[in-house]
Amino acid sequence: MEPVVHTRSGRVRGTTEQGIARFLGIPYAASPTGPRRFAAPQPPDPWDGVRDALEFGPTPPSPGYSPPYARILPHPQIPGDDWLTLNVWAPEGASGLPVMVWIHGGAFTMGNSAPGMYDGSAFARDGVVLVSLNYRLGIDGFGYLADAPAPANRGLLDQVAALRWVHDNIGAFGGDPDRVTVFGESAGAMSVVSLMAMPAARGLFARAIAQSGAAQAAATPADAAGVTDEVARQLGTDATAAAFGAIGLEELTRAQSAAGDAVSAAPTRFGASIVAAQMAFVPVVDGDVLPEHPLTAIRSGSADRVPLLTGTTAEEYRFFLVPEGLVDDITDERLTTMVRARGIPDDVLALYRRNRPQAHPADVAVALLGDAFFRQPALDLLAAHPGRSWMYEFAWHSPHLGLGAAHAMEIPFVFDTLNGPHAVDLTGTQPPQTLADTMHAAWVRFATDGDPGWPAYDLERAVMVFREEDPAVVEDPRGDERQAWQNGG
Repeated sequence: MEPVVHTRSGRVRGTTEQGIARFLGIPYAASPTGPRRFAAPQPPDPWDGVRDALEFGPTPPSPGYSPPYARILPHPQIPGDDWLTLNVWAPEGASGLPVMVWIHGGAFTMGNSAPGMYDGSAFARDGVVLVSLNYRLGIDGFGYLADAPAPANRGLLDQVAALRWVHDNIGAFGGDPDRVTVFGESAGAMSVVSLMAMPAARGLFARAIAQSGAAQAAATPADAAGVTDEVARQLGTDATAAAFGAIGLEELTRAQSAAGDAVSAAPTRFGASIVAAQMAFVPVVDGDVLPEHPLTAIRSGSADRVPLLTGTTAEEYRFFLVPEGLVDDITDERLTTMVRARGIPDDVLALYRRNRPQAHPADVAVALLGDAFFRQPALDLLAAHPGRSWMYEFAWHSPHLGLGAAHAMEIPFVFDTLNGPHAVDLTGTQPPQTLADTMHAAWVRFATDGDPGWPAYDLERAVMVFREEDPAVVEDPRGDERQAWQNGG
């Protein structure tokens, strides 16, 4: 029989397959349209009878990935305006199980919860209730608007609303609301770190996993307002919720993309915090929703009782260079220009070159820029977090399209969805299932016991390297480069 579960808003009907119940497209908040467009999320409207939860809900407005990226990260686009929904996978007849809540990435402007490689069946198979969610993106979710009723960080407030829904309802699906692990990748990981710093999220999760993202995305109000002003300039209107609310979604999305292009072309024009984020729309340190910079709050103990697992892939930046064919264009001269444009000192570049005497300039760029934007922020997060922490590096090098151990490559290994829809577009046709078994089991263990299975992190050792043969805990092989960043790089 199709399973039916009682939530606080009404009953939902799901499906079962091989002992796993699946419920898709459950609203955790009201549709953020009309007068609710730029408001904080509101409770979902209750319903009578039984609501079908058989298909993913509508996806939030987004420009979508450009063709080079869409071929490796395909995301379904589902029409409709009830964007604030979530999905649940759970073993049939479960009770009191750990819960994991997945927050997708996409530079805070793209992505949704519907790709096949985010399927939660393997987690449910292994005794975890898996929840994934949609949240508002771009100008709707992260545009800084000074007029009421538009609080800052609406996308983060959506995530908090989803976590509250989990706290209030997940017991009916077999989960334990006191054993929730929130995890995400890229912008999703940056969201997780922001949630660790937010008073509104305190007590809604017990553990956190940040994959390839830390606290590098946190804008000042002035810098964020500059991005909003650029959107308004593109539209020829005022930078207010009222003015943007009168603009059609497609037109607003186009203007949002144009503002993003302007930020990419001249980031220094928009301020230091936007330069650091390398993205146009990011969480804002507004003094209210996000009272202070996430690292400052975490250093002060905002998440001291929250065990943390964080890490990166070994070649993050190949994701940003390979799909568009930029790798072959990087010369020594261009590498120097790229590094200086990001404010990285020449002596740091010189160190990376000395450590890789036979490397192509593109490989030096991948190492240096990946460390600058991903690895070093992860280390900064570990240094700031007073609680127990673990670190990993994903080091399987995919031959597919030359992506190597690129950004996002670890996701289908974590979810154990290498054979599912869309994963092959990222990993290629013969990824190692044994590595997925190992990595997925570590995430399950962390959600279950608060320990992924290797020693807690310290500066000299205890980084788990996930590689095809012999995943192992190693000493930091690049201590001199880490030291260079700590000395002002």
